[in-house]
Amino acid sequence: MNLNKKSIVDFIKLCQRVLHVSKKPGREEFMNVAKITGIGVLIIGAIGFIISIAAQLLGQI
Repeated sequence: MNLNKKSIVDFIKLCQRVLHVSKKPGREEFMNVAKITGIGVLIIGAIGFIISIAAQLLGQI
């Protein structure tokens, strides 16, 4: 890896800028993100379960 001092300093400045612009989400925003994430996990799990059941049924034929 060819890291020099300038690239490290630039990276630190970029991180500081991102942290300065970002904000803590409010309760309502957090709950919305949590609900959407939970629904996504349930959908992915259901799809995986259906595929698993289908594979087992097709294996018995």
